[in-house]
Amino acid sequence: MNLFEQPTKYMFFTGKGGVGKTSVSCAIAIALADLGRRVLLVSTDPASNLDEVLHVALSSTPTSVPGVSRLDALNIDPEASAREYRERLIGPYRGLLPEASLKSMEEQLSGSCTTEIAAFDEFARLLGDAEKTASYDHVIFDTAPTGHTMRLLSLPKSWTTFIEGNTTGTSCLGPLAGLQQQQDVYASSVRTLMDGARTTLVLVSRPEQSALREAANTSAELREIGVANQCLVLNGVLKNDTAGDAVASAYAIRGQSAVSSMPKELTKLPIQEIFLSANALIGVEALRHMFTPELSTNAAARHATNDELPPPLLNIVDELEKTGKGVIMTMGKGGVGKTSIAAAIAVELARRGNPVHLSTTDPAAHIAWVIENPVPHLTISRIDPLEETKAYQNEVMQSAGSNLDEQGRALLDEDLRSPCTEEVAVFRSFANVVAEGQSGFVVLDTAPTGHTILLLDAAQAYHKEVLRQSSNMPNSVINLLPRLRDPTFTRILIITLPEATPVHEAKRLQEDLARADIHPFAWIINQSLSPVRTTNPVLLARQQNEKVYINEVKQLASGVAVVPWLVEAPSDTTGLEKMLGGKSQKTALV
Repeated sequence: MNLFEQPTKYMFFTGKGGVGKTSVSCAIAIALADLGRRVLLVSTDPASNLDEVLHVALSSTPTSVPGVSRLDALNIDPEASAREYRERLIGPYRGLLPEASLKSMEEQLSGSCTTEIAAFDEFARLLGDAEKTASYDHVIFDTAPTGHTMRLLSLPKSWTTFIEGNTTGTSCLGPLAGLQQQQDVYASSVRTLMDGARTTLVLVSRPEQSALREAANTSAELREIGVANQCLVLNGVLKNDTAGDAVASAYAIRGQSAVSSMPKELTKLPIQEIFLSANALIGVEALRHMFTPELSTNAAARHATNDELPPPLLNIVDELEKTGKGVIMTMGKGGVGKTSIAAAIAVELARRGNPVHLSTTDPAAHIAWVIENPVPHLTISRIDPLEETKAYQNEVMQSAGSNLDEQGRALLDEDLRSPCTEEVAVFRSFANVVAEGQSGFVVLDTAPTGHTILLLDAAQAYHKEVLRQSSNMPNSVINLLPRLRDPTFTRILIITLPEATPVHEAKRLQEDLARADIHPFAWIINQSLSPVRTTNPVLLARQQNEKVYINEVKQLASGVAVVPWLVEAPSDTTGLEKMLGGKSQKTALV
């Protein structure tokens, strides 16, 4: 397969966090522009890092990328989109309605639902309004990690269905007039997504079992909504000479094993491989060489020095256990290993006899893939959006709807079918799980950065939405923010890789949390090559590149631990135990 042969106008790059969606989509965009095409590159990720990768300050309007003729890029900013959306609805009434009425409208449009629909609105116009992108030959979407993207791509159909079936003319977003104005655009978006002649879904994966399984799930789910033109990119394949190097051989064999056993759904797709790069894929020139990687001539001569490394993860677990209860949350960019780190901590705390509940807020996470066998003292759950929405709808109908007449119950039922209800239901479930930290350990594997920040940032808006629908604010929701802000109750662990983008995104995450008066307990540097011994030139170069980012983390964090890259991918209790490390990180971990 070659992505440059007959590319469609619209291309979506999606997959598990950390697989290289941004690098691949940027490299494709640059390559197409270099071939003479006019290209628009769009990030739909709330935690977009296009700016850093392309070395250009981006906004919500197309900006030329320096060094690449014919390439523009933009970020869909949820907050900016929400402000523009509110003004588009309220602006026409300024000077016509009393100030109190305008404030009431602004209040109704201040919730998280408005933020989501406004960001979606921008996305839909790029996809469904032909005039919006008429000057471009290709529009490339660099999407958020899988769960957030699945939500985004399902919204055109969800909102179209909701608008068509709505009889009240109102929704959680206020009057439906604002949505109905866009109904043709939403319908056009659906047609474009389903048109294989115009749209290609590019599933990006590393040659790893968990990433390939998630890609297969995404492929199947998107086929169900009609997105059938798909292909697979395998990014980070190590094929250099690995003879005589245990780490390099293990790296290559693990990838080959994952690919040979990939789900059948993926084997039917066109596949393109991209070799593992020795250098950071930051900047236009580096991205231009992504498909033909060149190793620096002195890479083989580079050897890691004996710099002092942070302690192992076991030290952090010892500190976490001292309180005997509370919430432990892993946060960070998608693909940095939040699920594995959370599982390793949960299993170790349970092994020591502590009651532990391990759960996740990530729509795409599957903890059961990591912990396959029962562990004494450990319970495992997943906040499933569909299940939570159904349970929430039933609860509201039984409580708030119990005193309504038939017409009132019909209106409430219609309101609860809004796509926004899912976000409210998930938020409430999240608050309930956090509340369990009063009586034992709760370890929460969170969704990737952007999704998590929106979840926390919108707490007050969710409060209002829960009250609007049910008139009954649970104690877990009332106490959520105070609990998250209490460092004796909630310990935040920021997970990163020793690479530029994960570290810098984690830094922004820490700054965002600080604005909410939430402060991390420690940072965990995962999958580090620095503690291992290798002679492979590509891995040596990557090992050397890690130093600057490990030192940067030391400056940012009050507590730091390092988890080495392991020969065997961590899974179930034995593999997870190896992530904890020993008291020294200076031995060869092969």
